[in-house]
Parts: sequence; structure tokens; C-alpha cells
Amino acid sequence: MSLIALTISRFNLTVYENYYKQIVRFSYSTSYFINMNGACLAKNTNLHEQNQHASFIRHFNNNFVRMKRKLFLNLCLLTLFVFPVFGHGDKIGGHSKISDGSKENFGLFEDDKLIDITLRFDLTSYFRTKPKEEYLKANITFHLSETDSINSDIRLKTRGVFRNRYCHFAPIELNFKKADFGYTDLNKISKIKLVPECNSGGLNETYVLREYLIYKLFNVLTDTSFRVRLVRINYLDTQNKKKPITQFGFFIEPVEMLAARANYIQIKSRNLTQKNITPKVMDRLAIFNYMVGNYDWSIPGQHNVKVFRPLIFDTLMYGIAIPYDFDWTGLVNASYAVPAENVGTESVRERVFTGICRSKEVFLKDLDGFLVKKEEFYRVINEFPYLNQREKRDIIMYLDDFYRMLVGRMDIMNILLYNCKKI
Repeated sequence: MSLIALTISRFNLTVYENYYKQIVRFSYSTSYFINMNGACLAKNTNLHEQNQHASFIRHFNNNFVRMKRKLFLNLCLLTLFVFPVFGHGDKIGGHSKISDGSKENFGLFEDDKLIDITLRFDLTSYFRTKPKEEYLKANITFHLSETDSINSDIRLKTRGVFRNRYCHFAPIELNFKKADFGYTDLNKISKIKLVPECNSGGLNETYVLREYLIYKLFNVLTDTSFRVRLVRINYLDTQNKKKPITQFGFFIEPVEMLAARANYIQIKSRNLTQKNITPKVMDRLAIFNYMVGNYDWSIPGQHNVKVFRPLIFDTLMYGIAIPYDFDWTGLVNASYAVPAENVGTESVRERVFTGICRSKEVFLKDLDGFLVKKEEFYRVINEFPYLNQREKRDIIMYLDDFYRMLVGRMDIMNILLYNCKKI
């Protein structure tokens, strides 16, 4: 919507509202005046005075009718201005509409195809200072084909805690505000997370690809999950002091985009417990994290989880917890991932269950959901083209250990019942 149209529409709505208020006030005041005069007439015994009152009331009523007609005509004229402005699907208070010539949708998270992107910024400052407060000026290019691309000026800064300190390539937040890519969905993105390789070369490439796959595995379990998009990042130094660098990474679906897609609203309270989460959702998250060897999460404090609630009113008001950040897992098995002393394990490959306690019957039903998804899990891994067969076999073997416990049920049931949290 143009600025002029938006200004006119807001003005018209304000006038529309004022006219409506005039009608209401006029109606109430008129009714009150006539009622009061009627009461007075009932007590008045002078015939001449009664006739004068009756003549006044008729005159007042005629003026009132003319006033209503005038207001109604103005409302109709306003409607002709207001509805054409809003008849094209725009929303007041929503994201601004993109420029005329924009394409409908880029579909950043609608496809699994690898995207090549180029990031141009001051690499020296990024590596030296890892700015978490101040943004660096940058430019991003999405390479759609060998001959077609889109680009825009953006800003970026680093984020994260451990990886920000440890990794040469700190996790990145890209700020797309004021960017114009020519696509509706891209232009609506304000900020987006980019997960790069921790360091250049070696096993770091497999770490980021394995973490990407964990997101894809959780997508198999439920649509209520963060979607991701694999990218090949080409870093270009705007100061020409660093050589170009190419590595894998992935975008994580912004919280706002997930909330809009699922019709949720984010809950930012850090005082929640697992009891505040929808039981089925809570169990699915806890068992999934156990399957991939992830103990590094918590509902209190929302550590590596985001909590939402449906916009539809629910008297129970349970939350929906969604996990993210899977580099510290047994399935990734990063060299820097060392369990904390209070965990009681020597390696992240050792699974730890940290979910809330349920009955045996409830846990059995929860585990059925993982059994029916086994083949699809393995298909996602085996069809992934960017890991070699040795890496895929290692992932499959790790998941096989989990599924072997599910065959007899009692092995995993004893683990869940013994280690669950009594909240």
C-alpha cells in the first residue's frame, strides 16, 4: 500500500469513526430530550404550552431525520474511499506491502534445494571483534541460477554464547530491515539466523551438515518445528584483506514466521516448567532429544527451546515447546562438545533422558510415534547428498542403538521411568 493511500485510509477511518460517534451521541441525546419533554408535558395542564411543545418536537424530529440522512450519505462516500484501499488483502498494522513488480514468493523454507549465497562485509572486523551489539554493513546475494540473482544491502552481527567464543566463524544474525529483494516473503523477514561452519575445513563441515539433518528429522515428527534451508556461503571481504571463503551453513526459520505459519504466539516467560507444556508435545521433544543425544536443553529459562501457545483460546493454556540448537548432541559428536560434570557422562554420545515422568502406558504410546517414523528418518539421512557414506553410516548406527532399545520396549522403558524428572 502506498504511503498516500495508507494516510487517506487512516484519515477516512478516523472520520468514519467520528461520524458514527456523532450519530450515537445525537440519538441518545435526542431520545433523552424527547423523553424528558414528554414527562414535562404530562405534568403541564396549559393547552397553549402543550401545543408549543408539540410544534417544537416536530421541528426537532425533522431536523434529526435530516441530520441522520446527511451523516449516512457521508458514511457511504467514505466507504467508497476506504474499501478500494483495503480490497487487495493489505492489513492495517502488518508488514508493508512490497513494491509493484515484486514476485509473490521466494519460498525460502519451502524447498530443500541448496542455495548459493554471497555475503560481502568486513571480514577482518567480524573475526577480530565478533560484534554482538553493533551491526556491520553487509550485502547479500541469492544466486538463483548461473545467470540470475537477487541482492540487497543488509546488516549483520554475531550471536550465540559458546560458539561465539570458541568458533572462528561465530553464528550470525542477518538484519533484513529495509531490504528489498523483490519477493513478498523475503521482504517480510526482519531478522534471520544463519548457522555457519564453526571453523574452516576438516570435520567442521560435517558438524554443520549433521546439525542441519537433526532439524530435518524433527520436521519429520511434526510441522510444529523450525524449518531450515541449506546454503553454500561465499564470503567476500569488502576490505580486500581476506581471501574468499566458501563453506556450508543453513538458515533457521524466524520465530515470527513459524508463529504466523502455525497460528501461534510466542511466550517469552522464563519461569515455565515442563508441566506448562502440552503433555504430548513435551514427551515428543524429550524423547527426540534423547534419541539424538541432546541433554543441553531446558524449559525453565527456555534454554535451546522456544515456547508458544495457540492463538485459539484454550482454558488449559498449555504451551508448545520447540527445540533448536543441536550442535551439542551425540548425533553431531563435535570435538568441542564435552559434557558438563553434573551430567554424569563422559561423552555426548551417551544418552541422557531429562523429560518429565509419565506412566508406562503414556510412554509406550509416545514411543509408538517414533517407531512409525523410523523409515522416514533413515530415508532423510540416506538421501542427503552432501554427506559421504561413512558419515551416513555413523548416523544410522547411532540411531540403531536407540531403535534396538525400542524393540523389546522394556530396556528403554526402564531408562525413561528411572531417569525422568518428578516435577
